[in-house]
Amino acid sequence: MAKILVVEDEAGIAFGLESDMQTEGYEVKVVADGLEAIRQARTGAFDLILLDVMLPGKDGFEVCRELRRGGLKIPIILLTAKAQEAEKIVGLDVGADDYVTKPFSPRELRARIRAALRRLAPGGAGDRAENIFKFGPFELDLIRFELRRDGRVLNTTTTELKLLNALTRNKGRVLSRDKLLDEVWGEGIAVTDRVIDNHIVALRKKIEDEPASPRYLVSVRGVGYRFDG
Repeated sequence: MAKILVVEDEAGIAFGLESDMQTEGYEVKVVADGLEAIRQARTGAFDLILLDVMLPGKDGFEVCRELRRGGLKIPIILLTAKAQEAEKIVGLDVGADDYVTKPFSPRELRARIRAALRRLAPGGAGDRAENIFKFGPFELDLIRFELRRDGRVLNTTTTELKLLNALTRNKGRVLSRDKLLDEVWGEGIAVTDRVIDNHIVALRKKIEDEPASPRYLVSVRGVGYRFDG
């Protein structure tokens, strides 16, 4: 039975989420502020976090950022009443795996939770060997969702890992910025080319011996990027 931490300060919404998740067979713990969410999440007792953005104490972005910096790897799904694309981008950049905009469909939320949990389930993402991409001294582990160099976990954001995953899965092929946008941020999210370029620059600093003359993340002028392993 998966255990879900629900972080929501609106009592009616929190009760509805708790009831719905319990009906689905999940064990549920509800907290109402960001500071308590961090304390509970650090116990390591949960498989997934549903995290409201607008919270007392610390907002959802701060909570997500702090948990990721502390090494927490479980899926985090943001619940936000803010529909602006910039808010969604911030959420993904601080380490959220997904976001759902209020008012949301319970069916959609349940589907997103199942998808997030499948990634962590034994065998849920397929054979482990097929979900570890090795290049040079690096391993991109899609089950633990982390990047390691010589066995040491590197400090990477969720967005950086999604970007690297998209490129490595298409090794040797040029991916346009539009394609990368759809793969990493999702369809319908408008970000500038500069946002993608900035994430590429950050990744190069972590995996390239000479970021100015990249071996792995190659720019194709006027088109996009290509991964060369």
